[in-house]
Amino acid sequence: MSGFTDLQAGTSRGFNRLLEAVVRIDVRETTLEDGVQRIISGIGSGVIISEDGLILTNAHVASPLAVEISVTLSSLERVNAKLVGWDHWTDLAVIRLDLADLRRRKLKFAYAEFGDSTDLEPGETVYAVGTPYGLTRTVTRGIISNNNRPFEDPRGIRGYEVGMFNNWLQTDAAINPGNSGGPLVTENGQVVGINSRAYIGADNLGFAIPSSIARRVSTALVKQGSITRSYLGLVPGVLQDLERFYSLASNNGMLVNSVDPGSPAARAGLRAGDIVLTLNGQKIDGRFPEQLPPIQNLIADLPVGSTVRFNVKRGPQQLELSAVSEKLESRVGEEMAFEKWGLSVRRVSRAFARENQLTDDSGVLVIGVQAGYPAALSGIAVGDIISKVAGGPIGTLSHFKEHYQRYVDTPAPVLIEAQRNRRIALYVFKP
Repeated sequence: MSGFTDLQAGTSRGFNRLLEAVVRIDVRETTLEDGVQRIISGIGSGVIISEDGLILTNAHVASPLAVEISVTLSSLERVNAKLVGWDHWTDLAVIRLDLADLRRRKLKFAYAEFGDSTDLEPGETVYAVGTPYGLTRTVTRGIISNNNRPFEDPRGIRGYEVGMFNNWLQTDAAINPGNSGGPLVTENGQVVGINSRAYIGADNLGFAIPSSIARRVSTALVKQGSITRSYLGLVPGVLQDLERFYSLASNNGMLVNSVDPGSPAARAGLRAGDIVLTLNGQKIDGRFPEQLPPIQNLIADLPVGSTVRFNVKRGPQQLELSAVSEKLESRVGEEMAFEKWGLSVRRVSRAFARENQLTDDSGVLVIGVQAGYPAALSGIAVGDIISKVAGGPIGTLSHFKEHYQRYVDTPAPVLIEAQRNRRIALYVFKP
């Protein structure tokens, strides 16, 4: 009986320590809205993971757009923090407490321990801890509903891609706005996941990034600030129920659903409908949706510039193809507001250009226009791609900024050339 009591006491101590490591995160960040830069505020959660004040949270809580990050400790004391690293692909970010301020004010904190998410089984009890709707140190209980759930969010984080390279933990523990970035923990307080999102309009469908992913990504973010991944440009599809059409044995090969135009995979000769049997000699099995994120991560983990060899089945033929990987880029490029024009734009990234079948990645994409300002009065609209200003091509966002600065210094009408629905049109920004 005393052994059982000791076990309960140990579990209680572990959970209480975890509660002391969970924090509220208040963020003020810049956003571009209708051609104007604004400051918005948001609330999220996080968990302290080291004795030197590192905090793990979501990328959609703390981003490079943050101008101020404030952390509320379990003691209810507030401390400033700074972004250390950010990775939208896994929805993870690391921030660090202002240790000098902590020492000056003689504040203390606890830090949590990671558990092994690969040991979790459906039905196990877990707890979501965080700050839903600003209610600090809230605990909800549930179970692991699925321990290997593919979940790629098409909306992403402000347009940034999420969920391509890992599966998720699904739980019925309540996850509400403000829980984002808080830990999903076992009864002894070990962190097995980072709560990220819930299905809007559904009951008890929450998702967390497994600790096996969170530990690896957070370590890399602390060392490098970001994560470099490889890109080939093949989009996989599931083979389930299609094997007989391709004369394949079960659990053998991965369907190429599509190939990005101009990508390394396209240049290598890969086509939609091909079946990749091996990748660098390693057999590939992409029969079920759960198997695709690990395959994509296998490619992403290759060094940029790697030669990747494919054994491909195309009809009755088997082909040997090879591609050289490129650095993975997001479809979302750098953004900037030009307030005197009432215009906000985004750099056209290589990924966006390929996704929209543009001839190249030059120019800037219009993402916001303010009514009554020169851009709106000219007739330019969100979604247009500005390719030339004053007759000169726009290669980068910096080129566009230079033209704007000349306008600010000496206001005069400016001729803009932009593409809309593959047609070129001319607009004039008048002072």
